[in-house]
Amino acid sequence: MTDPFVVVGGDAAGLSAASKFLRDRADDRDVVVFERGAWVSYAHCGTPYYVKGEVESLLDMTTLSPDDVEGRGIDLRRDHEVIALHPDRDVVRVAGPDGEFDQPFSDLLVATGARAVTGGFDLSPAGAFTLHGMDDAAALRALVTPPGDPLEDGDLPDAVDRTRVERYANHPVPDSVAVVGGGYVGVEMAEAFTARGVDVHLFQRPDRLLVPFGEAAADVVADHPEAAGVHLHVGGEVTELLTADGRVSAVAHDGHPDDPSPLPVDAALVGVGIAPAVTPVADAGVDCGGSGAIAVDRYGRTSRDRVYAAGDCAEARHVVTGEQAWVPLGLTANRAGRAVGATVAGTPTQTGGVAGTAAVKAFDAEAARSGLVDDDAARAAGFEPVSTTITAGSRSGYYPGAAETTVTLTADQGTGRLLGGSIAGTDRAAVRIDTVATALEAGMTVDELERADLAYAPPFSPVWDPVLVAAKVLAGER
Repeated sequence: MTDPFVVVGGDAAGLSAASKFLRDRADDRDVVVFERGAWVSYAHCGTPYYVKGEVESLLDMTTLSPDDVEGRGIDLRRDHEVIALHPDRDVVRVAGPDGEFDQPFSDLLVATGARAVTGGFDLSPAGAFTLHGMDDAAALRALVTPPGDPLEDGDLPDAVDRTRVERYANHPVPDSVAVVGGGYVGVEMAEAFTARGVDVHLFQRPDRLLVPFGEAAADVVADHPEAAGVHLHVGGEVTELLTADGRVSAVAHDGHPDDPSPLPVDAALVGVGIAPAVTPVADAGVDCGGSGAIAVDRYGRTSRDRVYAAGDCAEARHVVTGEQAWVPLGLTANRAGRAVGATVAGTPTQTGGVAGTAAVKAFDAEAARSGLVDDDAARAAGFEPVSTTITAGSRSGYYPGAAETTVTLTADQGTGRLLGGSIAGTDRAAVRIDTVATALEAGMTVDELERADLAYAPPFSPVWDPVLVAAKVLAGER
């Protein structure tokens, strides 16, 4: 029997690749998946809603249990960390519960994901958190659950870090919390904390929330956290988490020029972003791109023979610019992993391009984006951007539930090619971004988008969908 297909990482990209390989393989090779932690195949994006209580159980966010994975014929090794790659010898060095060992491979997929950026803050004191995994979510849910109340309807899963949960399970729910960072995690966790009755101070160093979604979308969203009682400190930076008796007690900040004194809080959540997890890949001579993520071709192949990369640790081709980009999103990871699995099994399959299509919920509002929504980024990519922002109804005006929907579209002045767009509102605004994403994948112009035959029915859309209105206006402005 030949050496197995080895996968490093047991989440979206890794298990998608392993499953596809086993379905399609034309030889007798096995697949071994190493996962450094105890959790596999779980939904990162669902964790704020678990903390909020809308998702009842951690297991509700798992796609496959370890038993499910092994039932597919995958040799799953949890609590095994790949600490070194040796592509010249076709082995990886693994540290497991019983010590270190070398694992040979025939092909290797690196699917190590991303790591949370802590911004230089010390997160070891009690009450200091980030949110990047199931154990973080479990600890935060314990923080906001009154002592004596069950954390879940049933027992917590075996994979949970019970030491972290027990650290907070018997403490009173905090009165106040500082959320550092106004991106996805910050906005969604501000909603989760508020729903739990916690007073929230949300700090964002730039002058608006959700910067990647564009100014118009951010303006729509910003009113909703404030209306729910969140204290927004835009243009304000937290400089230090202060402690007393080993617990977070306050944050030092510059968010109030008239009152720069530390703000007393009972806990702090740092959500300032993520970075690709590329160690020890880079140490093995595997090339990384300008983003810091692993450089790959259209089939997920790295600079080393028979070594692939997929998911949040790898770059992908941007459908608008044609250049490599780092876009850490769930669909990107699942699709790329599946493609690599097919390629290794014998059917070369491209991983697909990315447009950075994303959506976020902020209390009663929602926002979404796709492509290039920043004029400076468009110019840097060689385009001459022209943009328009419109507001239109989400449904026929006479139909109950219609709400304003704000759409921004950007195109290239010379060619009319659509470059990107953002959408925000309160009535199914986010899902409309799929029209924009499809148009970007097809390389459509704004004139072609204006002629798209989108569905009309009063409960769902006006005759002129807000995306069509924006395309019509932008086409007239070029």
